[in-house]
Amino acid sequence: MDISVVIPLYNEEESLPELFAWIKRVMDGNGFSYEVIFVNDGSTDGSWRVIEELSAKHPEAKGIKFRRNYGKSPALYCGFARAQGDVVITMDADLQDSPDEIPELRRMIVEDGYDLVSGYKKKRYDPLSKTLPTKLFNATARAVSGIRNLHDFNCGLKAYRREVIKNIEVYGEMHRYIPYLAKNAGFARIGEKVVQHQARKYGVTKFGLNRFVNGYLDLITLWFLSKFGVKPMHIFGFLGSLMFILGFLAVVGVGAHKIWAMNTGQPYILVTESPYFYLALTTMILGTQLFLAGFLGELIARNSAERNNYQIEKEL
Repeated sequence: MDISVVIPLYNEEESLPELFAWIKRVMDGNGFSYEVIFVNDGSTDGSWRVIEELSAKHPEAKGIKFRRNYGKSPALYCGFARAQGDVVITMDADLQDSPDEIPELRRMIVEDGYDLVSGYKKKRYDPLSKTLPTKLFNATARAVSGIRNLHDFNCGLKAYRREVIKNIEVYGEMHRYIPYLAKNAGFARIGEKVVQHQARKYGVTKFGLNRFVNGYLDLITLWFLSKFGVKPMHIFGFLGSLMFILGFLAVVGVGAHKIWAMNTGQPYILVTESPYFYLALTTMILGTQLFLAGFLGELIARNSAERNNYQIEKEL
């Protein structure tokens, strides 16, 4: 099969018939063999009924229905598990992503050799309250991930080589960082294509401030796991050792100051009456706890089922 199109959706019943007809027109016009996998993420409208009708009329239309709303990442995860195409396309169901981009996205994967191609909506029709946070978010994501050539990490329109989606795990709200996940899995040939962005035709946007805040928290989590997930002692042990040494030196300093004051006839107080002693002691305790956290992290990592799960590209 040439192409699998995975479409996560939530309350998009008005747009589904038009979207599928558009995809079908593009696919048939280019002679592609394809499937369209709709993942109904707990919609409360008639989205699933529409998917059932499309599936009954067109064998290319397939569907997955969640019992409740889990989020976009779980929807993509289940869609990826079912996808069989050599190239996998993801897009949103709100008609803001144009299926006319599919042939060129596929060409970049098949002919240009990219592992992943992300869309870039250079000209957007979203309100300013969405575009400004998005630009700030993408600038931070580029700096943290090291993928400098991407301008829109969260664009729903992407193309993947099948090996990519079968070797990454999209969980939580990590769909925003699929390029970063792919890079960490060893798929470094990541490209970008300027795509057309269309104004929303039906329904209302699901974007909110909570998604913007959660995006930053997820980015920090992903960065931390990619750097220290396998060897947590490298971060916890370093910070713990540093704090313990600083605390110990501070205790020595407090004691040395008292001895100097006694020998020179200067007024002095007991070490246990000095607030600096307790600050130093607290620092040593925190350092010890961080060091122990590193040990616990190493024990957990050692017993992880994924500790020897490596990405092997070829064998001879």
